[in-house]
Amino acid sequence: MAVVLGVVGFAVLVAVVMSIFVRRHGESPAPEPGWTPTEEVFRDPASERLMRVWTDPGGGRHYLPDR
Repeated sequence: MAVVLGVVGFAVLVAVVMSIFVRRHGESPAPEPGWTPTEEVFRDPASERLMRVWTDPGGGRHYLPDR
């Protein structure tokens, strides 16, 4: 029983650490060359940050904090 609890505890710890350091889907640290900012700005409900949508030449959407 102690081994099972240890494994579950370790899995929870790994999940928490990953959620802190891994970026959310589509979120980028900085715009890449060729990306174009759009007029679309929204408040991320999870982090409460104001985010701007950027598009890349292939039509992909990327979300960066609006400064």
